[in-house]
Amino acid sequence: MGAVTESNEAASDATRSRILDAADALLQRRGVRGMTVAELARRSGLSRPTIYRYWNDADDVIRAALLRRVVVILGHFPRPASSRRELVDDVLRFISRFRTDAVYARLLADEPESFTRYTLQRVGSSQRVILDWLARAIASAQDDHSVRRGDPQEISVMLLLIAQSAVLSHGTVSELIDEAGWERELRAALDGHLRP
Repeated sequence: MGAVTESNEAASDATRSRILDAADALLQRRGVRGMTVAELARRSGLSRPTIYRYWNDADDVIRAALLRRVVVILGHFPRPASSRRELVDDVLRFISRFRTDAVYARLLADEPESFTRYTLQRVGSSQRVILDWLARAIASAQDDHSVRRGDPQEISVMLLLIAQSAVLSHGTVSELIDEAGWERELRAALDGHLRP
């Protein structure tokens, strides 16, 4: 019985991955606009009822695909930072990977309103995963006494807001500040927020 269950779970995971791979391809090519369950079915080679078995609509698939991309980016940070300097470095490295991610870069460049809708208008699964990662690192760096005291979860919320607004506004201010200056000032803002 156990082998059958494991086989069913593996098949289910493979189907989910196939749908999310199709969503990734569509998001990279066309962005959020025009993403439908019919398009996902066509791209994945699966039926619409199969997609509806896992998600309520295309919007849910998009959110799941974006969450998967965030989890992959966070996979490059296997252990939490243990000092303020490491934490700021990790946040800047995360931002760099995020900005160069094929899907997120496309949304930022061509559909900032979609980026805002899926990442800023409400705290979704992607933000919660990032907040948990930040809170663990903040707690670790507090033990090092290089990050100020306070609730790590609350500090992580403001840290995320600083980073998100900097990423979203980057294109707007690119004529006013070059890349090196932008990163330097963002580093100072992040460091200042965390400093004891």
